[in-house]
Amino acid sequence: MASDTKSTPTFKVLPPPALSLDDDLLSPNSKRKRADTYVSSPRLKPKSPQLNVTTDDGLPMYDLLGKGEGYTYNDVIILPGSIDFGVADVELGTFLTKNIQLNLPFVSSPMDTVSEGDMAIAMALCGGIGIIHYNNTIEEQAAQVRKVKRFENGFLTDPMTISPEKNLGELRQLRTEVGFSSFPVTENGEMGGKLLGIVTSRDFDLLRLSDESKVSEIMTTELVVAKEGCTLAQANEILCESKKGMLPIVNDNFELKSLMARKDLRTNKDFPMASKNRETKQLLCGAAIGTRDDDRERMKALAAEGIDVVVIDAAQGDSIYQVQMIQWIKDNFKGVDVIGGNVVTKLQAKHLIDAGCDGLRVGMGVGSICTTQEVCAVGRPQATAVCMVAAYAAQFDVPVIADGGIGNSGHIVKALALGASCVMMGSMLAGTKESPGEYFYHGGTRLKRYRGMGSKEAMSARQGSAKRYFADTAVVRVAQGVSGSVTDKGSVVDFIPYMTQGCKHGFQDMGVRSVNNLHEAGSSGALRMEIRTSAAQMEGGIHGLHDYDKTKGFPGQSGGSGAW
Repeated sequence: MASDTKSTPTFKVLPPPALSLDDDLLSPNSKRKRADTYVSSPRLKPKSPQLNVTTDDGLPMYDLLGKGEGYTYNDVIILPGSIDFGVADVELGTFLTKNIQLNLPFVSSPMDTVSEGDMAIAMALCGGIGIIHYNNTIEEQAAQVRKVKRFENGFLTDPMTISPEKNLGELRQLRTEVGFSSFPVTENGEMGGKLLGIVTSRDFDLLRLSDESKVSEIMTTELVVAKEGCTLAQANEILCESKKGMLPIVNDNFELKSLMARKDLRTNKDFPMASKNRETKQLLCGAAIGTRDDDRERMKALAAEGIDVVVIDAAQGDSIYQVQMIQWIKDNFKGVDVIGGNVVTKLQAKHLIDAGCDGLRVGMGVGSICTTQEVCAVGRPQATAVCMVAAYAAQFDVPVIADGGIGNSGHIVKALALGASCVMMGSMLAGTKESPGEYFYHGGTRLKRYRGMGSKEAMSARQGSAKRYFADTAVVRVAQGVSGSVTDKGSVVDFIPYMTQGCKHGFQDMGVRSVNNLHEAGSSGALRMEIRTSAAQMEGGIHGLHDYDKTKGFPGQSGGSGAW
């Protein structure tokens, strides 16, 4: 009778022989007899090694960059976050200084081939700010600031007025000098005088009048005015209904108190992000000064024009001269913010913060036309400099401006992620329509000149550049920059929106909605980064193509719809 008990089958498994170089020389009978191995069940599976794996990737930025090694923007890559919002939800508003807010974190560099009045106007209209260079006379720099401040206003409280006795020749000369052609005419030719009329180019351009004709003979006397004390909204409504180009604001004695222009209404509609002074409604404007005694006179002239912020411009900002200048400005000009720099270390930052600066400019020898690190062997890679200085300055609520090393929108995103509140751009804006200089062609390419403020060309042109490098009294001047040319980039008003959109996409990929959220993520360690090898940098760029056109679809370039 067969047994009902089922036995578990066993299998005999022989292990593979151990490999030896001597095995091939042994006879089959002399080889070692191997022990038999038995496995109890064919269903048994080998166990995988258990690893302690977490969801953390990369490192917090301070842990990554605070190890005594210097890294550039290209060395760093930001790891993506989680997305629960659209690109349109990203806000790039930020602080330039403790007291000045911008709608976009873009600042033009105070270089004589980048920032003058036209650039400052365009930057402010787009939501950033321009810093006018000081490689010029005090009068020339003050005139550039005046140009920005008079460009757009709610109420223009100091319009240029003329006397009815001025002749047409003088009027035409004045139009050439100031760049506009509409003037209120007052009894004494000054602001606050009794309003008699308004003269515009339409009153004399097409008429055959001699240069000796008086303004009183051609001015328009039928005026639409608003009474002193009206609100900005009320004045806007009167201006729209009147269909006039200008709206004088007068008191009961018909004395001119302020002025409003129709072009301001159009500008408000076309540039809703414009950076403006909250009280005067004028465009925000900054200017650079040095640390010499005559720069105090320059500061007085800039303050008289209504400057909002000054940048103490020095390649190495940690000096007793800059500390004294910051303290003097803070003591004498309460309404003007001061940005100190340039610095790249926490100790440098401490000295300027202790002196009372409202913002810090970070960067030394990292600009595309700067040779300070090569010539002087002093400086710091920009990603590390921004991270270290911003972390220290954040304890005192002092915003940091990353100055130099910006070559694309990705660099801007990295600078902001490392703690900067704004980025200062030179080469990125050089070559635009608003930058100083004339276009020229070379090899069929439209170009503009671009030079470092430490170049021999810039230091020889004016004294401002030499002062920046403490070389104004040197017998032999050592260049810390070069001169070159850059391609035409079109207009800033097209270029800035393009860069803005690129930054917004970067913020979305990181999973942050604003600059403030980004800084919080960085300080808490939620934002993670890694260092890229040279091979990783090559992999992350354009590769594997026979040829390509990186400028297709780029503002100022013709053809295509690709991305730069």
